[in-house]
Amino acid sequence: MNEQRVFGITGWKNSGKTTLVCKLVEAMTKRGFKISTIKHAHESFDMDHQGRDSYRHRESGASQVAVSSKTRFAIVHELRGEEEPKLKDILSQMQPVDLVIIEGYKQEGHKKIECRRLQGRSKQELAKDDPSIIAIASDFDLQTDLPNFDLNNADAITDFILQTMGLPIAKGI
Repeated sequence: MNEQRVFGITGWKNSGKTTLVCKLVEAMTKRGFKISTIKHAHESFDMDHQGRDSYRHRESGASQVAVSSKTRFAIVHELRGEEEPKLKDILSQMQPVDLVIIEGYKQEGHKKIECRRLQGRSKQELAKDDPSIIAIASDFDLQTDLPNFDLNNADAITDFILQTMGLPIAKGI
């Protein structure tokens, strides 16, 4: 089986990562690509909430809970003390698509764009210490030898990612 194409969007909290990922997914799917995403959460998160049946299943001790309907399904796996899975393990569970966009996972070695906002939480540059960061998307002018994109220019960033990953600018070209 061929390895999935993956490209990352990284940066500190409040740097614009999620907004950019959503714009990229929208731009790429409009161009005919099948895209999946993986988001790393540093804190605990919940996909269902108190009062929901699936929440009650998990709270009762179920290791995995699947919820299914005619429009979508989800499987929640409770780690219950197990180690957090590695990115490669999560990728192995994903169905094949044209590209998987990964939000977060600063320490992983896949190609990434660093998001930087003037009003972001941290001013620390990630790119200077991470050779897997191959471009920066920012909302301010900065001096860098890397390609630098306007954080709000999803089309230019989309073109760059597709070209970097060996994909055509629009599917079918």
